[in-house]
Amino acid sequence: MRGGGLHANRWCGRIGTGRSYMSSNVVGFSGDFDVIVIGGGPAGATTAALLSKRGRRVLVLDRERFPRYHVGESLIPGVMVPMEELGLKERMEAKGFERKYGGTLVWGNNEVPWNFSFSTGGRIPYAFHTRRADLDALVLDRARELGAFVVEDATVKDTIEEDGRVVGVRYALRGLGGTQEARASLVIDASGQARVIGRKYTEVNWNEQLRNVAVWTYFDNCHRLPGDEWSNILIEGTSDGWFWGIPIDKGVFSVGYVTRSELATESGKSLEDLFQSEIASTTKLKELLKDATQAAGYRSARDWSYTNDRFYGKGWALVGDAAAFVDPLFSTGVALATLAGSTLSKVVDQILQYPAIEEKALDRYSNAYQEFFHDIRKFVEGFYDRSKTKGFYFNMAQEMVDPEKENAAEVDFVKLVSGLSGRQGGLFELNVDDLIEDAKSTPTGS
Repeated sequence: MRGGGLHANRWCGRIGTGRSYMSSNVVGFSGDFDVIVIGGGPAGATTAALLSKRGRRVLVLDRERFPRYHVGESLIPGVMVPMEELGLKERMEAKGFERKYGGTLVWGNNEVPWNFSFSTGGRIPYAFHTRRADLDALVLDRARELGAFVVEDATVKDTIEEDGRVVGVRYALRGLGGTQEARASLVIDASGQARVIGRKYTEVNWNEQLRNVAVWTYFDNCHRLPGDEWSNILIEGTSDGWFWGIPIDKGVFSVGYVTRSELATESGKSLEDLFQSEIASTTKLKELLKDATQAAGYRSARDWSYTNDRFYGKGWALVGDAAAFVDPLFSTGVALATLAGSTLSKVVDQILQYPAIEEKALDRYSNAYQEFFHDIRKFVEGFYDRSKTKGFYFNMAQEMVDPEKENAAEVDFVKLVSGLSGRQGGLFELNVDDLIEDAKSTPTGS
């Protein structure tokens, strides 16, 4: 029976939201699944939705209730690939998410503003700006529609192991005593920086070059960039850091400042005071905010660029921020998470059908994912050298993803910052058919 049938027959509503639901016990389903996904954000919801679409029985556990706040409102065209696969492109339009056609930068050795258009990079000319609470709820609701069992207010306490293999999890529901158990053929950690499984089974490697701190807030009644730049994200460098300015809707902007952690400490200022003093040194951003009013408090985050030593093990795999995350300079987080989730869903579906390929298939996924991530991280590290010109940045992108120079350097730059560069095709087009053929030709028990 396909996942949609299970969903329709056995599950009504959702746990932990205050909405009505029907169940014969606390959670309303048996504890055995094909896959358990820890985390209902973009990575987890995408993975769960696409596995459910393939008829797999999937449980999603998230410690929060949706919609819930999250930063990261600006998307890149790479995210449109899994959104189309999920059938969500039209819904994004219908919800009024604002199209994003490119970026405007005050960056480089002469700090002359310059911009780029996603259309330069080819097949997907736009992405969106969005309130993440709305986007994340949209993707998680799609997972429900496709048959995933979703439990909110559920905190995973530990994994269940048998003979060195992860075979399930123990989780607690908010407001209830004791723990529940769920078992599955595979457990996927999409818990973001909580790294529920990654924290237990692998080590995290922080990127020393990108040990940064960010502080951000929101403004109403902001001006917009002129002409074709109307919906561009603004990235403006300052002497010791940079600002983002994201037009979310109407006159509302998300504005954040990023700098090295040690520089923030050495300044002797609070992050809030540093934010205000640095805004005064901007040019374009200051103009956009000249008649604006701050409409929210401040939030902050530190040291978010990292990778895990391993992306998989016996019975488990990592995806999204649980696997790796890089500095938000080019808004790659959601695209990286959902693209990886899409690929992982295909790989896991094949593993469930041919269990003998698990280790080699997950290793292939891990290598492709890390190559994708490495290109983005390496480019961000190089881009942080603001002593260069835009031509240097274009050429740097070309050297990384198009050394044969088949495209113009600007095209390669846009493809890279769109999440659609050629070398990253390894993650998009990951294939395990040869592993399946080997498994079919290997006698049972050999």
